[in-house]
Amino acid sequence: MEFFHVTTEGYVAIVTINRPPANALSSAVLKELSSVLDELEQNEHVRVIILRGEGRFFCAGADIKEFTLIETKEEATEVALSGQQLMERVEQFKKPIIAAIHGAALGGGLELAMSCHLRVVAENAKLGLPELQLGIIPGFAGTQRLLRYVGAAKALEMMWTSEPITGTEAVQWGLANVAVPEENVLGAAKQLAEKIARKSPLSIQATLQLLNAAKVHSFHECVKKEAELFGQVFVTEDAKEGISAFIEKRTPQFQGK
Repeated sequence: MEFFHVTTEGYVAIVTINRPPANALSSAVLKELSSVLDELEQNEHVRVIILRGEGRFFCAGADIKEFTLIETKEEATEVALSGQQLMERVEQFKKPIIAAIHGAALGGGLELAMSCHLRVVAENAKLGLPELQLGIIPGFAGTQRLLRYVGAAKALEMMWTSEPITGTEAVQWGLANVAVPEENVLGAAKQLAEKIARKSPLSIQATLQLLNAAKVHSFHECVKKEAELFGQVFVTEDAKEGISAFIEKRTPQFQGK
């Protein structure tokens, strides 16, 4: 791989974007990320993924130089659709993905971070969608995910002013889960990932499926699906192990079966 390297610690895979100087999301980077996800999806030993950036930034945005090669609205639309499909794949991924954000997550970088399931940020990190400063708009579903996290008024303020918010502010607005000193970001993400990895992969997958279903289905349809998945999970070996461990006052050992 040219732009990513992957290491594993226990059940946790750490995926690092390494494209100096700012880890910009070129079309080649996005394509390679898709390949990384393919591999991790098939790796039964990996239960949780941490996505981080090498160097000074998580990801400072799309590759603006590539934009100069786009000549028609059809080409531009295709670029946006391709990016949206990858972000949706991240959000729909069967294993939890945690964005560990330091430095900056701007434009496409924030869109990628928002598609992850959880976000651990540096207190001094900068998060924003500054595309309007270039005379364009976000294209990788950033308008919709930012709205979902911070509400309409704050989303419009961030886009219209092109001014980022800090990691601390991101937590206050619901855009991130926790803010820590920059040097502690990866450690905090690992600690969170390890807690999740100790749960049954089947239960994790069920909750991911239900939260994603809420984007397109009604409340009543989703709670019906919840009951169905409750039944499926309840008869698994992991459920038997979890209940037995609780009664026996020991730590459960889940196998994903």
